[in-house]
Amino acid sequence: MSDIAHYDYDIAIVGAGPVGLALAGWLARRSATSRLSVALVDARTPEAASGDPRSLALSHGSRTMLEPLGFPADATPIRRIHVSQRGHFGRTLIEHDEHELPELGYVVRYGSLVGALANGVRATGVHWLTETTALAPIQDHEGVTLPVRTASGERTIRARVLVNAEGGLYQDTREHARDYGQTAIVGAVSVSAPQPNVAWERFTPEGPIALLPSGGARHADYSLVWCCTPDEAARRAALPDEAFLAELGAAFGERMGRFTRIAGRAAFPLGLNALHALVDRRTVAIGNAAQTLHPVAGQGLNLGLRDAHALCNALSSYGATALALAHFAKARTLDRRLTIGATDTLARLFTVDFPPLAALRGLALTALEFVPPVKTALARQMMFGQRR
Repeated sequence: MSDIAHYDYDIAIVGAGPVGLALAGWLARRSATSRLSVALVDARTPEAASGDPRSLALSHGSRTMLEPLGFPADATPIRRIHVSQRGHFGRTLIEHDEHELPELGYVVRYGSLVGALANGVRATGVHWLTETTALAPIQDHEGVTLPVRTASGERTIRARVLVNAEGGLYQDTREHARDYGQTAIVGAVSVSAPQPNVAWERFTPEGPIALLPSGGARHADYSLVWCCTPDEAARRAALPDEAFLAELGAAFGERMGRFTRIAGRAAFPLGLNALHALVDRRTVAIGNAAQTLHPVAGQGLNLGLRDAHALCNALSSYGATALALAHFAKARTLDRRLTIGATDTLARLFTVDFPPLAALRGLALTALEFVPPVKTALARQMMFGQRR
């Protein structure tokens, strides 16, 4: 499929995070039939990301897709998800055996996931350009010219299709954006009365508090995502550990005893940014380049991986062509609309401090326990999305 006189590669992928690596790995596994040449461009090396301690939430559906490429051995399973609202009645439980699954999801370290996927990609025919910075691309209807900067100077790469898997490289201004007026405090915490393999989504008037089991055999360890107002986040970020843990305990409650440790505190603002169009001529956006979501329900990475899998399917079936990108864009419409819409609704609906609305939220959570088909449909959307 490559015209060597005019194109260096059929597909150039910018960004070697989990989504870019997954796409490169999937394409390489199908290269025997599709015969597509692939380049992966990233400013960092995989070794630079190996120590990244950030925690990622992966659904069971995402693991199923990733496992042929490599999956971290230190992933912590999630077998129950407990959803409730602080100070009001109503809760729902999602259990793995309700859905006949070994696990609902997994918590993995960013560095572990990148390392596992990188090992799989290294064994393929993907041309991996590390320590290479992508600059603004120049495209036409036939292909893309990508200027890159390396230690030895600048050069250009010509590709039939350019995939933006990192954000910032190419940004369509026609996007849906929302500032939630919230900041997420993240870190690693320990508790005195852990419940192994249980993930918590606890809604408070300021925003949700999520606790994800992340210690492997150390069941007392959890990854924290605490959403609150920017002013409160700044104040709490400056608190001594003991005072911070006391406030966290007051906000979350005593369902797992006391919070005994906090490490690696960091904060970042929360917003929704989603492109209306994933494809612009020969450039396509996936993962964080296509959408960044509120962390409620942990859907961001899972949605990005489904983007990559659908793009691999389209490119493998139709080649590095405009037809492939059109099929990809159509295939991603429903899943993106449902997942982005559900995440946005949860982020706004459960942060309004209005007693009558809190009662309605409690009724809705409780009702899920008595209407299994609705609960199952919601859970399966979060775990598997809408894939075609």
